[in-house]
Formats: sequence, C-alpha cells, structure tokens
Amino acid sequence: MAPPPPLTPSTPLLHGEFGSYPARGPRFALTLTPQALHIQRLRPKPEARPRGGLVLLTEVSGCCTLRSRSPLDSAAYFCVYTYPRGRRGGRRRAARTFRADGAATYEENRAEAQRWATALTCLLRGLPLPGDGDITPDLLPRPPRLLLLVNPFGGRGLAWQWCKNHVLPMISEAGLSFNLIQTERQNHARELVQGLNLSEWDGIITVSGDGVLYEVLNGLLQRPDWEEAVKTPVGILPCGSGNALAGAVNQHGGFEPALGIDLLLNCSLLLCRGGSHPLDLLSVTLASGSRCFSFLSVAWGFVSDVDIQSERFRALGSARFTLGTVLGLATLHTYRGRFSYLPATVEPASPNPAHGLPRAKSELTLAPAPAPAGAHSPLHRSVSDLPLPLPQPALTSPGSPEPLPILSLNGGGPELAGDWGGAGDAPLSPDPLLPSPPGTPKAAQLSPISEGPSEMAASSGLPPPTPGAPVATSAGGPPDHLLPPLGTPLPPDWVTMEGDFVLILAILPSHLGADLVAAPHARFDDGLVHLCWVRSGISRAALLRLFLAMERGNHFSLGCPHLGYAAARAFRLEPLTPRGVLTVDGEQVEYGPLQAQVHPGLGTLLTGPPGCPRREA
Repeated sequence: MAPPPPLTPSTPLLHGEFGSYPARGPRFALTLTPQALHIQRLRPKPEARPRGGLVLLTEVSGCCTLRSRSPLDSAAYFCVYTYPRGRRGGRRRAARTFRADGAATYEENRAEAQRWATALTCLLRGLPLPGDGDITPDLLPRPPRLLLLVNPFGGRGLAWQWCKNHVLPMISEAGLSFNLIQTERQNHARELVQGLNLSEWDGIITVSGDGVLYEVLNGLLQRPDWEEAVKTPVGILPCGSGNALAGAVNQHGGFEPALGIDLLLNCSLLLCRGGSHPLDLLSVTLASGSRCFSFLSVAWGFVSDVDIQSERFRALGSARFTLGTVLGLATLHTYRGRFSYLPATVEPASPNPAHGLPRAKSELTLAPAPAPAGAHSPLHRSVSDLPLPLPQPALTSPGSPEPLPILSLNGGGPELAGDWGGAGDAPLSPDPLLPSPPGTPKAAQLSPISEGPSEMAASSGLPPPTPGAPVATSAGGPPDHLLPPLGTPLPPDWVTMEGDFVLILAILPSHLGADLVAAPHARFDDGLVHLCWVRSGISRAALLRLFLAMERGNHFSLGCPHLGYAAARAFRLEPLTPRGVLTVDGEQVEYGPLQAQVHPGLGTLLTGPPGCPRREA
C-alpha cells in the first residue's frame, strides 16, 4: 500500500459546519490544516472581512469536547483554547466553542466533536494522522506526566502567583498530567530529584529562573543511575530574573523576543505542544577538583560581577541586571589571567551577515595545526488531584444555574470560563476523549509525595544554606577525556592567551539573558562551547554599546577590536588576579583555576516544536 502523500501547510484535513455556543449564535464552516484552524461565518450572513477567522496552531494550548448538562440537548461541543497576540504584542486567553449538531443523536455528534478534537491534538503534539481519515481518540497516547518544581521566591517573588494564574490553567487545557511541588530552600530541587522514581515521570519542569534547573541537572548526575537519569527530559517555565535558557527556547520556537508574562506564556505554549531536543552540558572542574555541570555559562569578570553584585536588587526582577550593569560600568575592573581552549574541529553554523563573528585572527594564529547518592527530604507542598483555589469569579458564569466546578488539574478537561451564554443556556461539562483505564493510578500516587506543613523540611537534618556559600558539586557524570588534570601542561593543539581581561564568557545556548543574545548562532546540541572575551583597554561607552547590541545579537558586527570569539570543545581558565568572582550558570563557585569540556547531547530539553527562524528587521 502506497504511503499517503506528504502534507503541505495548507492541506485541508477536516472540513465541516458547526453551530456556536450559545445555540442562537452564528454558524461557521471550519477547516483544519496542519498549521491553522480556519473559521468562516456562514449565517446569519458571511462576513465581508472575517475577524479572528484564522487560529494558528502555534497559539493553541489545547482543546476538549464538552456536553450540555441539559438532557434535551443532543449536540456535542468542541472547545479550542488559544492565546493570540494582541495589537500591543501581549497574549490574552480566548476560548472558541463550536456546536456539533449535524446528526440526530448525541452519540453521533459526540463522535464528530471527538474527531476534530483528536485531529487537533495530534497536530499540536506532532502525532501522525492516518491517511484513511479514520480519526478516533484511540490515536492519542496517555497524557504526559510532568513534575513541576516551583521556586516561590523566583524573580520578584511572583513565581507562585504566575504559576497559579497562567501556567496551571494552560497545561490543564492541554490535558497534561502533573504534580507540583514548591521548593523551600537552596538545593531542595537537587535533593528531590535524587530520590525520585524517574520511571513515573515523562519530564521535570522548573517554574523559576535558571538556578533551579541547575540544581535539577546536577541532582540527576549525582544519582547512582546517572546515565539513565540524565536522559530524563527537563524543561523551564521562566519565572526568575535572568531566564536565559527560556530566551533560547523562545527563539527556537520561532517566537519574537519577549520578557515577563509574555515569555512565560510563549514557553508554556511550547511545553503544551510537546517535543524535545538533545542538550549539551558542560562539565566544569573547579580548583578543589570537584565537578559541576552547566547548561548555560561560565563567567569571569564583568558578567559574573554584575550577576552576583546585583543579587541585592533581586526585588527588581530582570531590572536588577540593568542597574547592576550601570554600577559595574561605573566601577569597571580588569583581571589578569591565562585563558586556553581546544578549538572546534568543525566550524559552527555560519551566522547571517548581521551576526558576523570576528575570528580573532591575531590569537588564533597561535594554534598549530590540529594533531592527527545521597539522602533526600520528602516532597512537600504538593498540588496533585487537590482542587486549586483559583479566583472564583473567573470560574463562574453570570446567570448560570450552578457554579462551575473547580479546575481539574491532572488531565481532566477544564471547564469553560467566561464563555457561557445568557441565563437560558445550560452549562457545559467536560467530555474527556479518553477515560482513564481501570486501575490507572492517580498522579498523586506516581511519586512518594508526603503532604505536610513546610516546617517538616527541618526533619531532613540539613542546615539552611549559608549566604554566599559555593554551589554544591556533582560526583557522577561521564569522564572528561579531553582534559588533563588541572595544573598539568596542556596538549599542543590548544590555543593559549594571557593578558588583562574585562570579561571572559563561555556559553552553550544562544542567550545570556532573556533579552541578551550572546551567541546568536549557537544551538542546543551543536557540541560547542562558545567563548567570548573582552580585553582591557575598552572604554565604558564601547562596552555599553556591546551589551546594547547584544539585545539583538549583532554585537559581533560592531567591529570592536577588544572583542574576541572562538568555538571550542574544552577550555581552561587560570585567574592570575588574587580576587574575583567566578560563576557557573549564574551561581558563584570557588575562585581559582577551572577547566571544562562539552559533553554533546548529554541531557534532554523540552523545547516544543521548532519554529520558523525570525527575520531580522
């Protein structure tokens, strides 16, 4: 049997006529393609210029089928949850509800509504549709089971509120199953993942800044089964100050640059779509011989100074870095050091002309031709099948005969909120596509979660973290076959430079912050660490211009003679200035010599589907 022809973005997959909710509203013709849901009003009269007639799947979080609570209503209902961009760029939730009423019986109408919901869900999650058009709920696998780790102190302390008001409703609309735990102290997330039965989870999502994900990855690599544990997909929903990895995920998804709530909604939409990508990790060996793993960056000089010194302005959110940069420029320091790296044998993907990279030829000519398990505390503050106390007005429809039930959190279809008609319209209730098989455990039973007050954290026997304490390190992970021991000579195919630097930055993904594109051509799995350095002698004004240009990723096109770049597989940094600050993923580590090596594709990142590359203005 010949395979079905490939689908084009405009290939019609389904077409049909639907009524609206309430029943006295207009009627529509719906057409579903691989990229969008097209809506055309038929009656009372077609619109000359349809408004809202195109729903892009990139803006859809999920869908569900519903039924009327009136026994006399034989129609079934199909609801699509969308987050379109407004005229000012921000996203706002909108739900479109359609009435399947073309058949005489509810069972036939329900089958039609489920056919549309199944097809749309398959498109959202990248699942294949049968070529014969036989679309039934059996095509859908069980909902992914996610563990959400929320740092309530992230950003300006709004992480829990943002999670409750934006993240949980959206992933519930997508039909994802999850448990939620609030972290209570530094390294709490690390302890949690060390004791999890990872086979029960399809992903671990941090709802915070980059720091909690750092703990999660290092906790996975500290487990005795680290080789399997580190394959657990991880994701990030940005509620912190820096949100660098989220900025890279946002760009990978094809969205415009965003900050704050808009960035959170973009990343949540991508999470609802599913899809993962290999993630390079950087093994960092510190002066004491201990190791930690980085997914983001190692910094020395201006970048690390701003990162740590701006901690006292954490209440300002992302604005702390702006203030920290101004203060750092006012007291600009230089640091003497020796910097060595193993050049990449394969050149990185060529950036576009606007992102041209200087090759630092004066320094690259120095290189000769390349030579041929611990204890863990219980999981506290769990949100499982328990109802979430969301604001009641948003869950109650004016004039409805009874209030909406509280939002179902673990895979149950959400009720309509604010989409009801007048007092004469019967409310709708969820009609799940796939009921849970008998004996399926609830999400609360998927992990050893204990309910209890936050004071139980003291039972772990761990002292509270000391302010400014160095970041804990990982003992597991793969060997660093490219690195000789610290303090021993480097192989001849390494490049070495010594001098006075304003900053040295080693970065894996494209973004240093949500709005700072430090390595615009970097990819999650290119197997490279991207090295940037600024030598002494640069003026404060020129350094400021570099960081302003970094917002668009075109700082390399300025032609600054003090800026250097190289793509590498490993590097060594030896500070010769007695005092300074070193950071790994924004967290301060012990000061002294360090070295690092890339381990390509060691981790797995939940990114959602890739989007079309943005065109520069």
